[in-house]
Amino acid sequence: MAHETTNKTITGADADNGGAAGLAALISRAASTERGLPPVERWNPPFCGDLDMEIRADGTWYYLGTPIGRERLVRLFSTVLRRDEDGKTYLVTPVEKVGIRVEDAPFLAVEMSATERGGVQTLTFRTNVGDVVEAGPDRPLRFDVAGDHDSLKPYLHVRGRLEALVSRPLMYDLVELGERLDIDGEEMFVLRSGGSVFPIMPAARLDALAQ
Repeated sequence: MAHETTNKTITGADADNGGAAGLAALISRAASTERGLPPVERWNPPFCGDLDMEIRADGTWYYLGTPIGRERLVRLFSTVLRRDEDGKTYLVTPVEKVGIRVEDAPFLAVEMSATERGGVQTLTFRTNVGDVVEAGPDRPLRFDVAGDHDSLKPYLHVRGRLEALVSRPLMYDLVELGERLDIDGEEMFVLRSGGSVFPIMPAARLDALAQ
């Protein structure tokens, strides 16, 4: 989503050194782990409070209410994200853990490729922060279906407990790739990828929505 040119770029100079760890120090410690994805699931640092940082549903990161304009900085932060058993999302380094807000999912799937290997369809996604993920048994897709078709939300498991919301244009592409399959005596509308079958909704409900 485009932002007005008056929005400033957040850098280390904007650090709030009170309460939670200062942003500049956090950036420095996160950068020290930047070679590949750091083992955040194995770190057990102390909780240092909440940071005024939020990931909006469109994938835009905000700090102190202002969009973070540096793509490299956003990608850096994304590598030290962790969602814990308490359902909250944190930025984690070996020496601190700070809480941030996530409006929907921390990542957004923005590109998809459908390929066939030996007659098996595989869906490969790219996220807004550069992750490339193949949907399959280890990286499942799930579908959140509420009252009507406008509320169908596909999610892709990326790593740990972190998911990517599949963008609206890709959601329609996924529906086009769906098929009907009998599962335990009920006809379901499903999607296949990497040898796995991911149920979307009962076929009868899909037919009702299409009327």
